[in-house]
Amino acid sequence: MKTCRNFSLRTKNVHLMLFYSDRRSPVSVFVSQAQQHLDLNTSARVLSKLCIPNVMTESVPNRPLDYYTCAFRKSKMSRFLGWEDQDTYFTNTQRHLLFQVYEILARTAYGKRKKAEVGVDRLLNEGAYTAAFPLHEGPFQLPKHEVKPDELNQRQVLYYYWARWCKWYKYQPLDHIREYFGEKIALYFAWLGFYTAWLLPAAVVGTLVFVSGVIMSVNREEICNSGASYTMCPLCKTCKAWNMSEICTLTKLGYLFDHPGTVFFSVFMSFWAVTFLEYWKRKMATLAHHWDCMDFHEEEERPRPEFAAMAPTMEQNPVTGVKEPYFPEKTRLSRMFTGSMVIIMMVRLFKIFYILYCCFVFAGTIANISSSIVNLGLILLMGQVYTALAEQLTKWEMHRTQTQYDNAFIFKVFIFQFVNFYSSPFYVAFFKGRFVGYPTNYGTLFGMRNEDCGAGGCLIELAQQLFIIMVGKQLINNVQEFILPKVKAWRQKRTLAKVLGGKASHEPRRWEEDYKLVECEGLFEEYLEMVLQFGFITIFVAAFPLAPLFALLNNWVEIRLDAHKFVCEYRRPVAERAQNIGVWFNILEALSHLSVIANAFLIAFTSDFLPRLLYQYKFDNDLNGYVNFTLAYAPLNYTEYPMCRYKAFRDNNGNYTLFYWELLAVRLGFIIAFEHVVFFVLRAIDWIVPDVPESLELKMKRERYLAKQALAENQEALTWDAHTQGHAAHTSPYKVNLVSNDQVNTFILNSVKSSSNLCI
Repeated sequence: MKTCRNFSLRTKNVHLMLFYSDRRSPVSVFVSQAQQHLDLNTSARVLSKLCIPNVMTESVPNRPLDYYTCAFRKSKMSRFLGWEDQDTYFTNTQRHLLFQVYEILARTAYGKRKKAEVGVDRLLNEGAYTAAFPLHEGPFQLPKHEVKPDELNQRQVLYYYWARWCKWYKYQPLDHIREYFGEKIALYFAWLGFYTAWLLPAAVVGTLVFVSGVIMSVNREEICNSGASYTMCPLCKTCKAWNMSEICTLTKLGYLFDHPGTVFFSVFMSFWAVTFLEYWKRKMATLAHHWDCMDFHEEEERPRPEFAAMAPTMEQNPVTGVKEPYFPEKTRLSRMFTGSMVIIMMVRLFKIFYILYCCFVFAGTIANISSSIVNLGLILLMGQVYTALAEQLTKWEMHRTQTQYDNAFIFKVFIFQFVNFYSSPFYVAFFKGRFVGYPTNYGTLFGMRNEDCGAGGCLIELAQQLFIIMVGKQLINNVQEFILPKVKAWRQKRTLAKVLGGKASHEPRRWEEDYKLVECEGLFEEYLEMVLQFGFITIFVAAFPLAPLFALLNNWVEIRLDAHKFVCEYRRPVAERAQNIGVWFNILEALSHLSVIANAFLIAFTSDFLPRLLYQYKFDNDLNGYVNFTLAYAPLNYTEYPMCRYKAFRDNNGNYTLFYWELLAVRLGFIIAFEHVVFFVLRAIDWIVPDVPESLELKMKRERYLAKQALAENQEALTWDAHTQGHAAHTSPYKVNLVSNDQVNTFILNSVKSSSNLCI
């Protein structure tokens, strides 16, 4: 029989909370008096200095105050500001996470400790309870009667000032998000907002580069006015010969993506990606200090419930000295090795499958829109298969802690999805049309002729693939994020109605309202979507300069969709602390470096930029006769279409000409020069831009000094410090009174509730 127990552990257990807070290092205190609010938005500071009105700023009520902080010590209790008022000593978010409900329920044994029958997480895993979650701070809907903004609850503030669509151009209230959901979720929204803001200059430059392709003049008359002068050889076995003049429109469209401006944009985006990551590190350090997470490290984690249930033996933990479930390390390593082999096999099988799919299913027509849409459908379908496979492999590897499990799972899914989403663009960019051969000597694979690029060339096919995969995926994801939570919530309401039957109250209780909401599934899917998008706008930007623009438009929608989900449609997640975005930052760095190499090869081997440049240098600066120069004649023994032309630098016998080898040397030289110059500048940016701002380092030193003085055993030290301030004491905001708080910005006297509720 399923039941719901509403635990309300009040501040009469304040000594128990102090016990937990003193045992756990992340708890913080802060020195009063409050500082001026820290402006976390660079654009706001710039606009303020330029005296330009800032429409993006908005005054959000009940903003948590900012204080200098230091680590909490229960032994110094009497020196903490507000310690007498035990009812408001800790905030609700702190009670959920550190001191009361979650901490106690996660560590309480319900059976035999020797069998690791401990914690509510394992009870949930075994099906003893259907859900366990902190309760929201009341409804998110605004009251029907008029109230002052300061009287709104935290959830209503977030809804009115953040989650509504009309707030799409406003700054996010990060301090409020952090106070309500914890640092981990707040850091995600901080990163998403920072990334979206940085997309703006990239989108502007990309759009200008695209438009410049329309404005820049180029000689296309040789193709458009050629008539029947150039009879081209068939592109596939079942195809017929065609005239070069038929692709006049495609040629003009292709120049929008293939002109000297794209080379500049590739270099620009390489610098943009690394500079973005460098400044995000600075922003991340500022937020970590502002939210008092700079020195936060995960404690010795408890074993996962699944691990505890399936581990074969019990061993003593060398850190805690407590016996807990144990899985042999050698067995785990062997399983991880086997899992890695499975990943490699799946990657290779997918590559083979995709090549066969191109050859057999859409041979000769893969460039058209319908085939690209089918390809997108297969990608999304395989994505679900890969995620399920990665989950099973990670469970089989028996990782002890949730952090280890999450990192292994993220790595597997990203590898799978990287191959899944990027195989098609990589194939078109670097392999398609490279091994075709020539008439009478075409290359084959499994008896099928190797696929050639379409009439318009591979670059325009690549741009089409990127547009359909990237934009199509974004549209489908946004529709899913809008519809699926509502469908799940409807099913949840029906389930609750069946459980309650006729016992349903006329006025639903808070736990009933929250139980109808959708369970929060974490941030994995949100990060994965954005990281894959980051790959599209950096790795293949030379072929699709409009990618940052579409990413910017999508992210404006994504922020509000995610905000609405967390505030209105998700159950309130248990607050978690974090000082960074974890392994996702390492993945972003790897993608930014891969983008330099990919764009160098894309410009060198897929674009016509270097062949045109070499022809201009050697023969004609106006590119007269260039099209004819790039076309070779079919060998004389090719009788099906005698004297037809095909695109290659070959003589009449099919041998490469001298120009081909000169061009190959230029291409390789360009790749080496491009990579070395870009990577050198990137290292210089990394060296010039410090990870921690100088002002923040000074502030941290000042904070450590104040904390040392405030917690000094010798009161004379405090008196001396006040004396040395002299007549400037009246301007100094620093006092020696301390207040206990896990979160830097939250002033405990503003706490509106004295109990913490968790529904199980």
